[in-house]
Amino acid sequence: MLKVGVIGTGMIGQDHIRRLTTVLNGVTVTAVADVDAAVAAEVGGRIGATVHATGEELVADPGVEAVLVCSWGPTHEQYVLAAIAAGKPVFCEKPLATTQGACLRIVEAEVAHGSRLVQVGYMRRFDFAYRQLKHALDSGEIGTPLMMHCAHRNASVPAFYQKEMAITDTAVHEIDMVRWMFGAEIAAVRVLVPRRSSHGGDLQDPLFLIFEMGNGVLVDVETSVNIRYGYDIRGEIVGESGTASLGSLSPVAVRRDGRVANPVPADWRERFLAAYDVELQEWVLAISGGGQPLGPSAWDGYAAAVVSDAGVSALRTGERVLVSLADQPKLYDSGVTV
Repeated sequence: MLKVGVIGTGMIGQDHIRRLTTVLNGVTVTAVADVDAAVAAEVGGRIGATVHATGEELVADPGVEAVLVCSWGPTHEQYVLAAIAAGKPVFCEKPLATTQGACLRIVEAEVAHGSRLVQVGYMRRFDFAYRQLKHALDSGEIGTPLMMHCAHRNASVPAFYQKEMAITDTAVHEIDMVRWMFGAEIAAVRVLVPRRSSHGGDLQDPLFLIFEMGNGVLVDVETSVNIRYGYDIRGEIVGESGTASLGSLSPVAVRRDGRVANPVPADWRERFLAAYDVELQEWVLAISGGGQPLGPSAWDGYAAAVVSDAGVSALRTGERVLVSLADQPKLYDSGVTV
């Protein structure tokens, strides 16, 4: 039974604790920590876990074999580095860190350790629909890929959401997904600004991003974060001999009063619920008994940060911005991890 400590007991932290304690196999939560001591105490008391005052204290706990980081983004670096220093596998919700430099420090620490310990929470790689889409691509049945069309639509976003978050918080999922889907890095980014939606307030919403992949594939991504009707994730790959796309939004179609209705998910939790389950179950299975995580790596987290920064620059300047990555260490020689 893998003993996991969870840093951050907010919404996503509590959802993962629910998952680890009631859904998944081979794992138990033995410790929790949060800046809000009262919340941590309530959650820890509910599941019988040790409550620590700090994340570093949790990492040092001998009763913790692996760490789950679900805290505020700017704290990710310190907790991931602490886990690496302790030689403990660490699953970090995205972002890996909030700056390129911080991500590189994590990469360098992991390389110095000598083996992979870090996995980043890009859950789309674990979604059944996306995995089927990648299978269709890799099988060769649609021929060589040429383009991909994506849409990432939210019914609404919180008041604290800022225009650049359409790239750094929203489109970053597509950034990681297309690197994995095509097994190539993003070489350049452009951002086009359409007519502004009246629902977006002060936001520049929607946005239209264009990624130039290193293998020649072009990817466009529409982000609409105040679309009102629901949470809608779309993707279609155009190949030389055909196309492959994500399926219907809902497995159920309701026919009534002369109409056919396909329910639209309300938010990301509903759409990707099963993907989160698979993601963490596979992480538990991979690291149990001393194995290494197989999902998105620290390098993937770094690459996503660099591309996000390039996208923000393209939004600000209106220019095509090249993506410049550091030299990839041999630890990640397999390229974009799968």
